[in-house]
Amino acid sequence: MSALLEVKNLKKYFDTPKGPLHAVDDVSFKINKGETLGLVGESGCGKSTTGRVVLRLIEPTAGQILFDNEDIMKHQKAQIRKFRENAQIVFQDPFASLNPRMSVSEIIAEPLIINKKSKDKQELQKKVDELMDIVGLAERLAHVYPHELDGGRRQRIGIARALALDPQFIVHDEPVSALDVSIQAQILNLLDELQKERQLTYLFISHDLGVIKHVSNNIAVMYLGKIVEMSDYKSIFTDPKHPYTKALLSAIPVPDVDVKRERIILEGDVPSPISPPPGCRFYGRCYQRQDSCMGTDPKLTEISEGRFVACHKCN
Repeated sequence: MSALLEVKNLKKYFDTPKGPLHAVDDVSFKINKGETLGLVGESGCGKSTTGRVVLRLIEPTAGQILFDNEDIMKHQKAQIRKFRENAQIVFQDPFASLNPRMSVSEIIAEPLIINKKSKDKQELQKKVDELMDIVGLAERLAHVYPHELDGGRRQRIGIARALALDPQFIVHDEPVSALDVSIQAQILNLLDELQKERQLTYLFISHDLGVIKHVSNNIAVMYLGKIVEMSDYKSIFTDPKHPYTKALLSAIPVPDVDVKRERIILEGDVPSPISPPPGCRFYGRCYQRQDSCMGTDPKLTEISEGRFVACHKCN
């Protein structure tokens, strides 16, 4: 299966008074057409920045982004506009990402109007009605405003807006983290149905491993701007290799009170992304650290087919 998106050595540094903040530092991955890569990690590790940089909503510091075998880093303004028709984003906060002064139908219609995808008002309204139906929004909600709706319906508006231009690729930036559990399930099922029907490709960003397991074909675990482990979802959950991945998995609640799981408690604080430590960035919190971890930064290495780990002990 061919890759729709391939990211190579992606970096994004933000200038601060204390020096460059290493938000994304030498990240590489690829996503096959019709599949989902789940990107998981603690808050502040660079997940959302990665998603925005991939879409060039934020300009990268360095690296290469190949979309359908085209290097979008070389695209000019007109080419980027065309690329954005094929690559969309659903944001974390379904209220903050919607214009409060626009009705549901106006929000969904906006990308169609900007990109001149309708010949007249009748065709535009027909497309809006179809999109509302696809995402499960009742016709009676067409002229209401975001503040009149609950979080689940607001997120459905964001999904409909992302689908308006019939994209191939969508970045989902924690799309269910602000929703109740029952509503989360509805939205996740909707995203799954849309992916199957339209052969969509997803980059799904979340801190919730339960959600990531449900939606992903492959999973990349991120720590302080770097991917430390990447594999298919079954291998990650049944045989994690990196100490950080093991610690994350040990924190998942077990519904059966009779089942005991060893809880790995990480000591210390996450290092500053402005001055990351030399060597392995997880060294100070790692319960399996060794002397070699302190001096050399471990590279993301393929230890078996499709399994990548950045750890001196695992390599």
